[in-house]
Amino acid sequence: MNLKTTAKAALSIAFGAMSLCATAQQQYSWTNLPKIAQPVFKKDTISIVKFGAKSDGITLNTKAINNAIDACSAKGGGVVLVPQGYWLTGPIVLKSNVNLHVDRAAMLAFTSDKSQYPLVEGNYEGHPSPRNQSPISATNQVNIAVTGTGIIDGHGEVWRAIGKDRLTENEWKALVAKGGIVSNDGRSWLPSESYQKGATTPNSTYIQPGKSLKDYEPMKDFFRPNMVVLTNCKKVLLEGVTVQNSPAWCLHPLLCEDLTLRNVRVRNPWNAQNGDAIDVESCKNVLIEGSTFDAGDDGICVKSGRDEEGRKRGKPTENMIVRNNVVYRAHGGFVIGSEMSGGARNIFVSNCTFIGTDIGLRFKTTRGRGGVVEKIFIKDIAMRDILGSAILFDMYYGGKSFADGDAAGKTNVSAIPVTEATPQFRDFWVSNITCDGASNGLLIRGLPEMAIKDIHLDNVTLKTTKGAEISEAKNIFLKNVRFECKTSPVVIVDNSSNVNIDGMKYTENADQLFLVNGERSGQINVTNTDASKAKEKVSFKGGANSKAISIK
Repeated sequence: MNLKTTAKAALSIAFGAMSLCATAQQQYSWTNLPKIAQPVFKKDTISIVKFGAKSDGITLNTKAINNAIDACSAKGGGVVLVPQGYWLTGPIVLKSNVNLHVDRAAMLAFTSDKSQYPLVEGNYEGHPSPRNQSPISATNQVNIAVTGTGIIDGHGEVWRAIGKDRLTENEWKALVAKGGIVSNDGRSWLPSESYQKGATTPNSTYIQPGKSLKDYEPMKDFFRPNMVVLTNCKKVLLEGVTVQNSPAWCLHPLLCEDLTLRNVRVRNPWNAQNGDAIDVESCKNVLIEGSTFDAGDDGICVKSGRDEEGRKRGKPTENMIVRNNVVYRAHGGFVIGSEMSGGARNIFVSNCTFIGTDIGLRFKTTRGRGGVVEKIFIKDIAMRDILGSAILFDMYYGGKSFADGDAAGKTNVSAIPVTEATPQFRDFWVSNITCDGASNGLLIRGLPEMAIKDIHLDNVTLKTTKGAEISEAKNIFLKNVRFECKTSPVVIVDNSSNVNIDGMKYTENADQLFLVNGERSGQINVTNTDASKAKEKVSFKGGANSKAISIK
C-alpha cells in the first residue's frame, strides 16, 4: 500500500470515527429528553353563567369571568367553564389551580373598546415597556391552564397598523372608511392619533428613566398587548383551544417553568404586524406538540431577552421539546432569536412540517446581542414552498422581514473585538430534512470575529433555486446531503475552515460544484462525492488557496 493510499484510508477511518461519534451523541441526546411536569386540577366545575355572564355579544363579561376564576382559586381550584356561546369580555387574569375551559363552539371574544385595557408595565423584546393589559394574563401563578376546543379572539385588527401594499384595493378602501389615520405618504393605515403619537415619538417603545406609565397615556394605543402573557408561572397547560387575531404576539410565556402547549391552533392574518404565533422567552422545561400555527410573523420562536437587559437576566430558554407541529404562512417555521441574549440550549425539534413560510429553520442574531445558542437537536422536518432559505444561520439579522435571510444589507464584514455582546451559535445537529421548493437551501453566515461552529447536517434533501453558502464558519459537517438546485456553484465556502462534506449529491451537469472564496478558507474535505457530474469542479476567488479544498 503506497503512502497516498494509506493517507486516504486514514482519512476515511477518521471521518468514519467522527461520524460514529456524532451519531452516538445524537442518539444519546434523543433518548434523554427533558421531563415536563404537568398541572393537575380538581374536577369541580363552575360555569361563568353562575356569576352573571351573558352570551348576547353585548354584555361585557369581564367581571363575571374574573369573579368565577377568583372564587374557583380561593376554594382550592378546579374548572371554570366558558360554555357554547358568544362571550364578550375585557382582560382576564388567570389564578393558581384554575383550568379555564372554553367549550366546543364557544367564542371568547375580547372587546375592541381599548379603554377596557389599562396601561401596565410589561415587557417588550426583553425590556420593561408600557403595554396595554393583555387579554389573558397570569403572573407568579402555579398550576394553571386554558383548555377546551373553543375559540379565543383578540380583535387584533383594531390595534394593528398595516401597510397599503398588504391589502387589496377594496380592503384598503373599506379600512380607511372605518376611521383611523392614513400616514402622510399614504402608504400606511394607523388605528388612531394616539397610535400615531407613539409611533412618531422617539424612544417610546421602552420605559425611559424618570418616566412613569402616566407619561405614556397620550400614546396608549401604540402599546399593543400580546394576546396571552404568562409571566413567572409554573406548571402551565394550554390545550385544544384556537387562539386567533392577536393585537401583537399571540402566545408569550416569559420566565415560566414546566409549560405544555398541546393540540393548540394559532390563527393570525398573514399580514398581522408582529403577529408571532408563540414566543417562548427564558422558559425552562417546555413541550409544544400536536399544534398548528398560521402567523403574521415567526411561527414557533425561542427568545431569552435582548442585548444588555437579556444578559443581565441571564435566563436561557432550555430543556424544550417541539414535536408533531405544522406551521403554515409565517416568517419562520422554527426560530431561535433574534432576542436570545440569555442563550438557548437543550432544544429538541422533531416531526414538524412547514408550508409556505418565509424561512424554514431560522436561527438569527446580530452583534450586540451576546448569548450562546447551543445543543440544538432537529430531525424529521418536511418543508414545501419556502420563500427564502430552507435552513438559515444568520448573525447579521437587521430586524427586517423579507424572505431572503435578512442579511442582504450587511455592511461591516471586518472583525471587531470579541466581548460579552458577541453572540455565539454552536453545536447544532440536524438530520432527516426534506424541502421541496425554496430560494436557498442552506445559508450559514457567521461573524469574522465569531464563526458559527459545530454544525452537523445528515440525510438532508433540498430542492431549491440555490444550493449552499457557508460563510465565516468552522467545523461544519454535511453527510448524505443532496442539493437539487437550479444555479451554480452548488456550494460556496467563504472564509470558513474544517468544512467536511461526505456523500453529497447534486443536480447532474451543474455548471460548477464548488466556489472557494477568501484567504481564511481551508481544510475543506470532500469525500464519497462524484465531482465528475459537474462541468467544473471548483474555482477560487478572493485570495483563496487552491490547496484549501480536497476532493476524494
